Amino acid sequence: MQQIAYYWITTLSLKHAILVMLEQEPSSGYDLLRHFRGSLGYFWNAKHQQIYRQLKQLCDEQLVTFENTSQSHKPDKKVYNISSKGREELLQWLSEPVSPNKINDALLVKIYGAELGNSQNVESELKRHIEIHEKRLNELKTIEQQYESLPEDKQVANRYPYLTLRRGIIGEEAWLQWADEAIQLFKK
Repeated sequence: MQQIAYYWITTLSLKHAILVMLEQEPSSGYDLLRHFRGSLGYFWNAKHQQIYRQLKQLCDEQLVTFENTSQSHKPDKKVYNISSKGREELLQWLSEPVSPNKINDALLVKIYGAELGNSQNVESELKRHIEIHEKRLNELKTIEQQYESLPEDKQVANRYPYLTLRRGIIGEEAWLQWADEAIQLFKK
């Protein structure tokens, strides 16, 4: 149930996202990128260069360590681990309040200004986003089904990641409900 665990991350810096992931499991930069592109990407995005740049900085700050691991027919890879200093940093961050997310949503700006241009183009763009959100909701519900099929002790152990997953599901459902209202208004 590794995938569920990555939903634990909420509003944070890339530094702390990486520390959380390394606390859960030692990983290479490529492994971290896969998590950002997969499950964690629902809540926090990072690019290849950002991850590797942050890993270097985390090493410089002695918050993570790494071991070179040999691979057959591939170059060696670095597998990163959180250090005790990194764990202290992570625990300190977890105890601090975070600010609510601010929204920068280009689609909302387009809808806000739809009367100034071709509102049919904006409606088409909204429909495209609906498909994206429906797909994301289905993916999140699939992960929820995996969680619900876990034995009770595993569910208890993953209850905090599950709460983050539920936030994602409820957020997608609310977004789709809003989009349905918006489509109805476009039809008037």
